[in-house]
Amino acid sequence: MVSSSPAEPPHGPPPAPEGPPGAVETPPVAPRRPAVLETHGDHRVDDWLWLRDRDDPEVLALLQAENAYTATTTAHLAGFHEHLFGEIRSRIVETDLSVPVKKDDWWYYTRTVEGRDYAIHCRLPVHGEGRDPGTPPGTDASATSFDLGTWSDEQVLLDENTLAGEHAYLDVANLSVSPGHTRLAYAVDTTGDERFTLRVRDLDSGEDLPGEIEGTSYGVAWANDNDTIFFTRPDAANRTYQLWRHRLATPFMDDDVLVHEEADERFHLGVDRTKDGAFIVLELHSKVTAEVHVIDADEPRSDPRVVESRRQGIEYQVEHHGDSFLLLTNDSAENFRLVATPAANPGRARWSEVIAHRDDVRLEGVDVFARHLVSYERLDGNPRVRVIAVPSPEDGPVFERPLPAGTYIPIAETPSASWGGPNPDFAGTVLRYDYSSLITPRTIYDLDMDSGHSVLRKQQPVLGGYDPDAYATERLWATAPDGTRVPMSVVHRRDTALDGTAPCLLYGYGAYEHSIDPVFSAFRLSLLERGFVFAIAHVRGGGELGRRWYEDGKLLAKPHTFTDFVACAQHLVDGRWTSPERLVARGGSAGGLLIGAVANLAPQAFRAMVAEVPFVDCLTTMLDDTLPLTIIEWEEWGNPGADPEIYAVMKSYSPYDNVRAVHYPSMLVTAGLEDPRVGYWEPTKWVQRLRAADPAASVRFKVELTAGHAGPSGRYDAWRDEAFVLAFILDAVGLAT
Repeated sequence: MVSSSPAEPPHGPPPAPEGPPGAVETPPVAPRRPAVLETHGDHRVDDWLWLRDRDDPEVLALLQAENAYTATTTAHLAGFHEHLFGEIRSRIVETDLSVPVKKDDWWYYTRTVEGRDYAIHCRLPVHGEGRDPGTPPGTDASATSFDLGTWSDEQVLLDENTLAGEHAYLDVANLSVSPGHTRLAYAVDTTGDERFTLRVRDLDSGEDLPGEIEGTSYGVAWANDNDTIFFTRPDAANRTYQLWRHRLATPFMDDDVLVHEEADERFHLGVDRTKDGAFIVLELHSKVTAEVHVIDADEPRSDPRVVESRRQGIEYQVEHHGDSFLLLTNDSAENFRLVATPAANPGRARWSEVIAHRDDVRLEGVDVFARHLVSYERLDGNPRVRVIAVPSPEDGPVFERPLPAGTYIPIAETPSASWGGPNPDFAGTVLRYDYSSLITPRTIYDLDMDSGHSVLRKQQPVLGGYDPDAYATERLWATAPDGTRVPMSVVHRRDTALDGTAPCLLYGYGAYEHSIDPVFSAFRLSLLERGFVFAIAHVRGGGELGRRWYEDGKLLAKPHTFTDFVACAQHLVDGRWTSPERLVARGGSAGGLLIGAVANLAPQAFRAMVAEVPFVDCLTTMLDDTLPLTIIEWEEWGNPGADPEIYAVMKSYSPYDNVRAVHYPSMLVTAGLEDPRVGYWEPTKWVQRLRAADPAASVRFKVELTAGHAGPSGRYDAWRDEAFVLAFILDAVGLAT
């Protein structure tokens, strides 16, 4: 077990290099303006609470000074940074084509063009230029290359590069083609604050229809009349809480109808269509509870009707098949089960079991086809895909009879991941699915569900002579302090010496039941080719080992996430995969909280750390219900204002509240000024407190002033951003050459 005593690390931070003209060579210091925060009789002093005021000119000046300081202290890496960016580009096919997806009489796909940042969304008629209606255009027999020639009948639906124009940031969401394939809904965010402007394009003319609506959120659904669209709007806290109905024959908002407003501040609202197009689905969900309403897609002005009334702690999702609704639910099923209920009169009293609960298998999702069900499952941390034939309705009610066991799609490696691709054709018999591992690039298949035969459609090309046989991947198991076995996925070059001298990057997340699956990254090759071991710590709070694994890493059990990560680090050291002098940790958002908590728990265990948009001031944020998402997040983290026990536990791990006078690893911290999920002030305050506690700390802070939670939006800027992080990691272990 790694000791958490405040021991000195093997060596201190590197000396600051001489910077460029006008450089900031000393860390920026924000004035202390103490604020006393009292909860449950406990007092905390926050010297930098004032940094939340983004309208204070001193705040922007501080962020600009931080960027200047980071530029100065990493000036010696400028050439190496550019070299790594070149490496990334050299491995990527920049002019490329996604595997087209068939929907009715059209093939839909996206293209990228070298030198352009954003995707181009296109389509082709299924019957045209002698194309085989069953074979995606652009694929060859080996699926290793594409014919990128111009098709004369290609139609460009939306060119994101044109939309971006002079904007520094662009995010396009809610792309949805109408059922008649004549109109395209799309929404644009040009700041990163995740508030979108919704527009509709006429696909015959290529022109946008008059009018637009600002301040929309994620989620759009078309009714079957090809003229009615449902969209969502957020409240002041960025919680999606309203569903609106709009007819294209009228200007936006003139005659629009508010269909539903969700008053419970714990709940988000979403909208979708069932795969067969029969219903509009209104989804209401908190972190632990769900309620679904449906609207007849042929009668869009009809009132929504509830499928199953909300009950605290009961989650479910809905699909439609024949005369039944299918519910994926945790009702009496910790790891979820699938039940059917009559669509005309749904209700728990009329549920019938379709896929039973299993203690060792997490049922994560189900896709529906007219003649098949596809279940997405997880066993021992490994995702897997099962195809189940559905009996003919001519022989009686489909889901009142036992279904066959089905067939699992084989996997070639452990650890690895398989998942479903876009499969919009309810009547189809072909399943598009993806496969990848830490050494196998993303590979796309089409499976004939009747015959069981798979066709390779494309494997992500990796330029420069990548040889997967030169690498090895395996699953390791660390032991946490409470005896729990924690899985890790590991990859390295086969010729890397595993004698304790190899550098290692340990990545973690551990929240929201989100699983970090072991999939390939071309970016990662820049580390592996320089002798790195890369490891993913599948810590509690994620979903890798089922619902219990998640629940054992949240609320009062949240500290398990952090001790699991430290145990994984110690296992890598004990197994001579690496050493503390060569070990770097990385995580973002909730994974950034993980990095911050571990920095306090075991600072001597790591040479360096990367904390991207880190949620490090969690206690203060969770006490402030005026901030975006706080109330919603109480069911994930707990409400420290209402529960003294939650307050005490959260205070015990909150990274900002537990900074102490020890020597911290070298750190790279990032933030986004427009981030609506983790306020920029959280990492800003944390950086100030780290430097105050450890004046010798080497902490670089990089702030995106024109982006949000996800960082830069253009692919080239994103690649440069990743190259910067890789340069920092390699420099930390003396490999920036």
